Amino acid sequence: MGERVVVAADKFKGSLTAAEVAVRVAAGLARGGFDGEVAALPVADGGDGTVAAALAAGFRPVELEVHGPAGATVTAAYALRGETAVIEAAQACGLTLLPAGSLAPLTATSRGVGELILDAWRAGARQIVLGVGGVATTDGGAGLLQALGARLTDESGRELPPGGGGLGRLAALDLAGLHELTGLHGLPGAEFLLASDVDNPLLGPTGAAAVYGPQKGASPGEVRLLETGLRRWADIAEAAVRRPAAPPARVAPGAGAAGGLGFAALLFLGARMRPGIELLLELASFDARLDGARLVITGEGSLDAQTLHGKAPVGVARAAAGHHPAVPVVAVAGRCTLTAAQLRGAGIARAYALTDLEPELARCMADAGPLLERLAERIAADWLV
Repeated sequence: MGERVVVAADKFKGSLTAAEVAVRVAAGLARGGFDGEVAALPVADGGDGTVAAALAAGFRPVELEVHGPAGATVTAAYALRGETAVIEAAQACGLTLLPAGSLAPLTATSRGVGELILDAWRAGARQIVLGVGGVATTDGGAGLLQALGARLTDESGRELPPGGGGLGRLAALDLAGLHELTGLHGLPGAEFLLASDVDNPLLGPTGAAAVYGPQKGASPGEVRLLETGLRRWADIAEAAVRRPAAPPARVAPGAGAAGGLGFAALLFLGARMRPGIELLLELASFDARLDGARLVITGEGSLDAQTLHGKAPVGVARAAAGHHPAVPVVAVAGRCTLTAAQLRGAGIARAYALTDLEPELARCMADAGPLLERLAERIAADWLV
């Protein structure tokens, strides 16, 4: 059997998808003289690209029309294989689904995510992985619950409008419609896994509104409005579920993920938090793919301090180190701000950055593909030929 390299990289955001990264790396390795097998396994950490990574691992796509973040219908997809579904929240309520230049921090809804979940469950999924990240909403997952049959009403009994901006007027939560499907603890027979590297609680200075609201277009005053609404939502939602012995869901790590969507998943669906990259690698049988591999090439657009907190390259490196025998890992990136010691501590032997070849960032992003091929030629010379 010939030599084999596994390419398990995330996307270069704004330049290349994870699949395109793998194609360019393979081309560069070949030009550099490597004539063995290149096994491509695009990866993601639970955010944008999670469904694409599942499809690359052998899942099949399921497309349907759902409510987008602004209420208009959008076409979204999830990945299904047997009784396992992989759902990416950004497919239904991602920032990229809003009209260009038009953010909606107070009115964006997570309703479409609930519609994806319901469709997957009806299709037979009993293990549902919910990847979060890149969403436009800060509604605490209220829209998700509405899609599953819950009613959120004000003092006059009128249904609240979509989004987190109206949650401060919440007076009652009617779960009768929800219970027809779910009871109190998730859809019957379904296990939910929240794939995220975000450990923020729902509320407070490190919560969904304060940390992520400004990224979604919220002004300081709107952040305060969202915080008030999320607190009201948490008070009424937790009282409705009545789990006095357990810590409040609002303080759980990950409750603030995806604008508080994590809170709803933890409280109403009984979801368990798992690092997104770990889950995706398990679903892709990554350990088995490492058998006989000489080198793993991972990467993402920017290797920086955030990378060290559960991002895809570190997850890949840990998995490769845990394989018997361990497989060495190098990384490719648009840019790298980590020191050699930090990289080694994360299990990455060396990083190759596009900015080493083209310091000008705009040109670096525009020419990412050809530059990445040149980096892969260097990797072939340094590690394989």
